Amino acid sequence: MIALRFYRIYDIGWEIDLDQLQRELASNFLTARTNFVRVKPRSIIMDVQPLLIRMGQCKVENEDREFEFKIFARIFDVGVISLCFVYEDREGDYCTLEEIAFLFTEQKGLENHFLEYLDKLTSMLKPHVRNFSFDPDFFEDYTIYIMDHLDSSIDPVPLLAGEKKDFSLQIREEIMKSTQSYTKNDMAILSWDSAFLCDPETPTDLYDLIEFANVQVLELRHYDQELSRQMTKMYDDIIFADKLPPFRRRKQYRMIMSNLMETNADICDVIEKINNLIKVTEDIYYARVYAMMLKVLRSGQWSESVSHKIGVIQDNYSMLSDEVRTQHSNFLEWIIIVLIAIEIIITAVEKMF
Repeated sequence: MIALRFYRIYDIGWEIDLDQLQRELASNFLTARTNFVRVKPRSIIMDVQPLLIRMGQCKVENEDREFEFKIFARIFDVGVISLCFVYEDREGDYCTLEEIAFLFTEQKGLENHFLEYLDKLTSMLKPHVRNFSFDPDFFEDYTIYIMDHLDSSIDPVPLLAGEKKDFSLQIREEIMKSTQSYTKNDMAILSWDSAFLCDPETPTDLYDLIEFANVQVLELRHYDQELSRQMTKMYDDIIFADKLPPFRRRKQYRMIMSNLMETNADICDVIEKINNLIKVTEDIYYARVYAMMLKVLRSGQWSESVSHKIGVIQDNYSMLSDEVRTQHSNFLEWIIIVLIAIEIIITAVEKMF
């Protein structure tokens, strides 16, 4: 048996009430909440289980051949849609897997189909999403190749690299270094845009872990971009405020501070949810797979970038706060000076008369 799973993951807003959404979709779609199969109940912890929606099937033509895909959507409460196109062949071997993989290299031929199902989903989800907004060109894509048995004759490097070449030893080592195994009969090779799984049992838990890691990275990328936009606006607003008269400048500073505080609170809250999207506690193998997947996807770099930008915004908030306090103190000092001057003038006038 072989299978290919093509994922595209999109951000669509701040948060979604999945319980209400599930109730409303139940009459028209088969829905379920994510559960892990192999692990103990408390080995993997999710604060809010994502909602899985079965979207039916579709036929895709590629190189004069027709392929039938099952379509699944997973909705995350942090405001994310993950679309998955699944192709399965019960009689297929590795040669068939590799052939189909190269036909759909970089998900070629699936773009319009992803957008078609994305439009269907966003129209249904929009009323349930806080701050609904999405860019169809901003997404995380990932592909998982699956076989139900190990074969020593298989060379997965061309499959994961997406091209057939005489690869150097260094490239082979780089691709294969992220290999994980639970038993002698299974193997998971994790790469930055694809994974190759061999398992006699259907590794549904691994599918989910790989998908969740991609969701986490997409959200970090999204909020890194959002923070960059907020920082640009912040600097433009400060430059504009500096050109205003003192009283209007203080008012503008307070408005900037209010916006920064609101933005920082919202994004910090979402980032906390993203970082705690899933916690692997007692299962050593799954913990290693998830940690390795995040490392391969460079989650740490995106997380550091987000933390740095949040720190810059907080520093600017503190700077503006100090400036407002200083200007307020100066204003009070001038009032005191004026009052003293008025009192001196009144006293002098009284003595004259």
